[in-house]
Amino acid sequence: MLEHIVIVGGGGTGGALAHDLTLRGFRVTLFEKGELLSGTTGRHHGLLHSGARYAVNDPTAAVECIEENRVLRKIAPEALEQNDGLFVALDDEDMAFRPLFLEGCRDCGILAQEMTPAAALALEPALHPDLKSAVRVPDATMDAWRLPMHFFATARSNGADIRPFTEVVGFQTLNGGITAVETVDYRTGSRRSYRCDMVVNAAGPWAGQLAALAGLSLPLQPGPGVMVAVEGRVTNMVINRLHPAGEGDIIIPQRRLSLLGTTLWLASDPDVLSPPADQRRRIIDLCGRMVPAVRDAPVRSVWWAVRPLMADGDAKDAQAISRDFGCIDHSERDHLEGLISVIGGKATTLRAMAETAADLICKKTGRSFPCRTRESKLLSYRLFYK
Repeated sequence: MLEHIVIVGGGGTGGALAHDLTLRGFRVTLFEKGELLSGTTGRHHGLLHSGARYAVNDPTAAVECIEENRVLRKIAPEALEQNDGLFVALDDEDMAFRPLFLEGCRDCGILAQEMTPAAALALEPALHPDLKSAVRVPDATMDAWRLPMHFFATARSNGADIRPFTEVVGFQTLNGGITAVETVDYRTGSRRSYRCDMVVNAAGPWAGQLAALAGLSLPLQPGPGVMVAVEGRVTNMVINRLHPAGEGDIIIPQRRLSLLGTTLWLASDPDVLSPPADQRRRIIDLCGRMVPAVRDAPVRSVWWAVRPLMADGDAKDAQAISRDFGCIDHSERDHLEGLISVIGGKATTLRAMAETAADLICKKTGRSFPCRTRESKLLSYRLFYK
């Protein structure tokens, strides 16, 4: 009999893992305490990373991003706008960073095409007219909701039991291993336990809270950030500032809006946040240096999302924290059998995170099912609702 795997977390990583495990033949139940995608996944700005943003200072994450960028273009094209991106240099500091950026992209296998200011302005007339240089990279726009719903739709069609509005509130253990999860269904108020062979903690910024139910801690640092959506599509390509990753240095076209991002600070609790003052004005001002039109565009909305950064609690420089991901086997680290935690990463690497966790589950259960998610085209997200 195949093992029953419980996944906790209804974001992109949880959906991708449910898809992967059902393809490998496992029985899968996924729990999400709210609506699917109601956490970080449904709040991010929708950039399909080329990895170029991290090529200089975080090459491991950069390589992960470009590899997954290519995979997602094949398996879920319906959720993407394959519009490419421009990194633009506006001053001498940007120009000094340019050779490092180009070298980093080459080393990470990211196609980076140098462009003159005139060529960049011909592609995107709204760019600042005094830009000094530009580099074209294979960034793209993803639909933050549609992309993971492709995974959920495919997983459900293959037998995954997906249960939103149901929170895991405890674990049952026997002989040093987890044997069941205890849940509350908020739609009915009912409490129930589900026996399982293994639990995967894919709760994003809330993964630390879930681990704490088992008396464990995680090297996880919640990193909130504010984003602003303005009306009008000021560019058709993703626009980045050609400098080390920072705040207010990206503009992403989403349908008839332009999403401006983002700020970053560190928090101890993903549910208790104190944003620094005047985040909206700061983002608009910084993005307006790349594309002046955003300063006059009406603001449609301002919101925040919390990044699940993989870092120890004493991290000080938020921008320096890697965007790499990790998969922790708690039987090895904490002597608790039956629990795996997947932390860190980005929306772009959701499938790779799932593959890593599924490989570990196969190893621990003695199964030799190969991963099939790199080539298997996903079903339409629309089928989830039928």
